[in-house]
Amino acid sequence: MNILLIGPPGAGKGSQAEKLVSQKAFKHLSTGDLFRKALREKTPLGLKAGSYVDRGALVPDSITIGLVEEALGDFTGNVIFDGFPRTVPQSEALDQFLQKRDQKLDHVISLEVSDDVVLRRLTGRRWAPQSGKIYHVDFNPPKNSGKCDETGEELAIRSDDRPEVVQSRLKNFREITWPLLKHYKIRGILKEVNGEGAPEKIFQSIVSFLK
Repeated sequence: MNILLIGPPGAGKGSQAEKLVSQKAFKHLSTGDLFRKALREKTPLGLKAGSYVDRGALVPDSITIGLVEEALGDFTGNVIFDGFPRTVPQSEALDQFLQKRDQKLDHVISLEVSDDVVLRRLTGRRWAPQSGKIYHVDFNPPKNSGKCDETGEELAIRSDDRPEVVQSRLKNFREITWPLLKHYKIRGILKEVNGEGAPEKIFQSIVSFLK
């Protein structure tokens, strides 16, 4: 089974994907994680993506598709796509990629979240660069203010979580990614889920739909 989790930045796609992975045999493919990994390793595609990520702009389709295909490699198991596809051309590229493996995209789950909730979630988010652990000043604060529980390192604000960048990301989502929802609704594989409740309640809604 191949699933796409779609929604604005901060909708909780990564958190819900982790819950699904913990209970089912899925590979979680997050383009955000792919971009950050490629940037850390200074790969050619990572360096090209970096200038777009830092200012909240949409990374060009050719770079994103290349990273996804590189990450999947020969893997043919179940995949949760998180943050990809974001455009119609990316959707078409994914269909072609899966067809070569005799697979298809089975379900698209849209997490519905308001802009105000997105801003509160993302601007309060903090991360530990070494451990990669994510915290939130309101919802998941560290034991020691400003420091990672695991490594003791200073927490930082990711460049794509700055308020002006979040606004840019939301604008991109509304203008570029929303058309995908109609595209998948016509195909009959779209399910809309309220993404503003408790994470466990959202997860149960997703699981009930997949069953």
